[in-house]
Amino acid sequence: MGIIAWIILGLLAGVIAKMLMPGKDPGGFIVTTLIGIVGALLGSWLGKVIFGVDSVDGFFELSTWIAAIVGSLILLALYRLFARRR
Repeated sequence: MGIIAWIILGLLAGVIAKMLMPGKDPGGFIVTTLIGIVGALLGSWLGKVIFGVDSVDGFFELSTWIAAIVGSLILLALYRLFARRR
């Protein structure tokens, strides 16, 4: 996938993760996009480690979106945990 596809995937995965985990958290558009992009990478890595599959095949593949959203949910939970302590 190209860099633009990663940014769009990250933005949408971050927004979906925020919708699935409602609540107040610091950060806006940029933080949501970064959480989504890094979450997609994390989800891809976890897919390889746990299931032994390449979960990021293409932009329109369901496995890509599931990995990105799960990774974003994990990062969002960690972000809220550490941001709350400050």
